[in-house]
Amino acid sequence: MRFLFLLTAALLIGCGSNGGPDPELAGLRVYHHSADGAPTSLDPAQSATAYANLVVINAYDTLYSYKYLARPYELKPNLAAAMPEISDDGLVYTVQLKPGTRFIDDPAFPDGKGREVVASDVVYSILRHFDPTVRPQGAWLWQGRVAGLEEWKAAGSDYDRPPDGLRAVDRYTLDIRLEAPYPQLLYTLAMGYSAVVPREAVDYYGREFGLRPVGSGPFRVTSYDTARIVLEPNRNWRWRPVDLAEEGYDPDTQAFTGIAAIDGQTPPFVDRLMISFITDSAARWNSFTKGNEIQYAGVPVELVDRVLASKNPVRLAPKYEARYQVVSDIEAGFVYSAFNMADEDFGYHPDPEQQARNRVLRCAMIRGFDWRRRNDSFYFDLGVVFPGVIPPVVPEFDPDLSLDSVTRDVAGAKRMLAEAGWTADNLPTMTYGSVGGVRSRQFYEQFRAWMMEIGYPREKIVLKQFATFGDLNKQWRESRLPLISAGWGLDYPDAENTLQLFYGPNGAPGSNSSNYNNPEYDVLYEQAAVLLPSPERTRIYRRMNQMLIDDCVAVTGLSRTRIAVWHREVLMYPSANIVGGFFLPFVALAGDNGILERAEPARLTLN
Repeated sequence: MRFLFLLTAALLIGCGSNGGPDPELAGLRVYHHSADGAPTSLDPAQSATAYANLVVINAYDTLYSYKYLARPYELKPNLAAAMPEISDDGLVYTVQLKPGTRFIDDPAFPDGKGREVVASDVVYSILRHFDPTVRPQGAWLWQGRVAGLEEWKAAGSDYDRPPDGLRAVDRYTLDIRLEAPYPQLLYTLAMGYSAVVPREAVDYYGREFGLRPVGSGPFRVTSYDTARIVLEPNRNWRWRPVDLAEEGYDPDTQAFTGIAAIDGQTPPFVDRLMISFITDSAARWNSFTKGNEIQYAGVPVELVDRVLASKNPVRLAPKYEARYQVVSDIEAGFVYSAFNMADEDFGYHPDPEQQARNRVLRCAMIRGFDWRRRNDSFYFDLGVVFPGVIPPVVPEFDPDLSLDSVTRDVAGAKRMLAEAGWTADNLPTMTYGSVGGVRSRQFYEQFRAWMMEIGYPREKIVLKQFATFGDLNKQWRESRLPLISAGWGLDYPDAENTLQLFYGPNGAPGSNSSNYNNPEYDVLYEQAAVLLPSPERTRIYRRMNQMLIDDCVAVTGLSRTRIAVWHREVLMYPSANIVGGFFLPFVALAGDNGILERAEPARLTLN
C-alpha cells in the first residue's frame, strides 16, 4: 500500500515514450511544468532546495503565503485566518487558524479519512526541526528565537511536552513566544520548512515519509520519481474566486500574460499538474519546443542569441514570440562558492601562522576567479556581479562597495601566493564537487583553468561527481568537501537571509555549510536580528558583509537574470523568486473563449 503511488507513475504520465498524448488523460486539462533539478525528499523538514520547495508549498499548507502578483513580494494569510496579533514588546505572536481545513485522505489516518488541521499540528511540524532523529535542515530559522526550543531538544524531544514558546492555546489558536524580537518570523512561516504535517503520517510511513506527502495544500501528489512528479487538485482545499486586485495585479506589466481572464473565476483551473525534472538545458528546451510536452522552460545559454531578438529589454525573436510568452527579472538570490572553513587545508587551522597562510590562499583564488567570463559563458552576460553576499534586490545592498573582490587580478593573485610561501608543490588538493552533466563539467573545467593560471597544478583541482544534487548537498551538509558552489534563493526579502549563511551557530548540517565561525560577526548578527529595518540595521548588515569580503570566505557573487518562457495557451505569471511555486494554483489554460469549461465534481469552498 505504501509504495502504490510510485508504481502507478506510468499510468499518470502526460506524454508516452513516443511523445504522444496519454489516453488516460484524454479530456483532462493538464499543465506540464518543468524544473532543472529533482527533489530528493518531499518531507518539509528536508526541503532545503528550490526543487523540494516547488512541490512542498503546493502539497502542504503554510500559515502564510505570498500574494500571487504583488512586486515587491507581499505576505498574505494562508492557513492562518488573518495576520497575527503581536504583543507590544514584539515577543508574542498569536495566530488563528482557519477552521475546516483537512489533510488529504490517506491510509495513515483511521479509515483512510484525513482529519482537520489544528494548531497542535503546527506545533508538531516546527518541533520536528529540533528532533535529531529527523535530521532536519530548518532549525536555523527558529534556533535561539522561539523560547524553549533548544531546551526541548536537550530534554529528549518529547512531542507530548512542547515548550512554552510554542503552544496550541486551543484547537485553532497558536501562540509563539520569542526570546527577543524577530522581525523575519512571519517570513519563516511562509517557507516550506514550516509546512504543516500530520504526526500520524510521519509515524505511519517512517523513512518513506519523504516520498509520500500527506498534506492539506492545494494539490495532492499522485506519483513521484526522479524524472517527474504528478499532482492533482485537492478539491477540498480553500479554493475561492480569484481577486486579481487583491493579489497585486499590475495591468501595465502583467496584462500581456492574459491572466485577467481568471479574475473572479474559482480555481482549480487544471486537472493535473505535471512537473518534469530535466537537468540538461538542451533536453529541456527540446521538450519545450516540441509543443506537446513541457510548457515552461528557461533559455539555454548556447541558444540565447538565436531565441532572443533583444537582451535589453529581453524580447523573443519573431519565430518564438508567436508561440511563447517571456518574462525576465533579476533573481532574488545569487550564485557563489564558499570555502569550507572546517577544512584545515583551506580554512581554520590550529597553527595561527598556517591559518593566516590559508587566508592568503583563499584570497588569491578569489582574485583568480573571472566573474566577467562566468557571466558571459553561463548567464547570457545579463547577470549582475557584486561583492559579498548582500544581493542587489534587497534594500540593504550597497551600490558603492568596492569591486576589487570581484575583479580578476592574475598577477596580484600570483604575487600573494609567492609572498605567503605557496608553491605548486605545497598547494593543497582542491576537490571540486559537482553533479554529473555537461554544464556542470563546463563549470569545473572553467574553474580549473582559472586556478591553473594563478599557479595551481592541473592535477590538484580534482573533480568529484555525484548522481544528484541531493547527494552533493549531503556532502556539503556533512562538511566533506572543501568548496561549496551553489545558488542561494532568498527565502524572504531581507539581507538577513543571506547573512545567516555565515552565522556560526548555523554551521553544517545547518545553512552555514562553510562553517564560518567569527565571534565578532556572530555578535553583529545577533544585534541586527532584533532590529526592524532602519539605517542602524543597514549599517550593521554592511559591516558584516565587509567582514566576509575581508576574510575571503567566499567567491561571490552574481545575481542571475531569470528568463522564463512558456506556451501562449498557458495563462500565468511565473516566478522562481522567494520560495518559487506559489503561482501554480492560479495556472489556467486558455481556449477559444478564454478559460475552458469542464464538468467537475462539487467541491467545498472554505471561508
